[in-house]
Amino acid sequence: MLVRWLLNALALLVVAYLFPGWLKLDGLLAAVVAALVLGIVNAFIRPVVLVLTLPLNIVTLGLFTFVVNALMLILVAWLVPGVDVGGFWPAVGASLAVSVVSGVLSWLVRR
Repeated sequence: MLVRWLLNALALLVVAYLFPGWLKLDGLLAAVVAALVLGIVNAFIRPVVLVLTLPLNIVTLGLFTFVVNALMLILVAWLVPGVDVGGFWPAVGASLAVSVVSGVLSWLVRR
């Protein structure tokens, strides 16, 4: 679990470095705290939001999940000082990029 948390912090750092207009972090501590808060938000708040938006998610064939992920990232940016998201569409791109980078890092660690 600790490795996963650190991998998510690294994924946030990578995305903030590659796409500075999408996500801005004020250092390593902000990334670690943001990864922790993002994990908590994804564990407790995201499932509730997904259930509440299930009809919309069905109509959009699951694409509304990208919007939910972006909203979770915006919530984390609002809760954690030192984390800034450039807006709604940058949050969609950043959440997608964080998911991809996190998945690649997890795959590399497992190998």
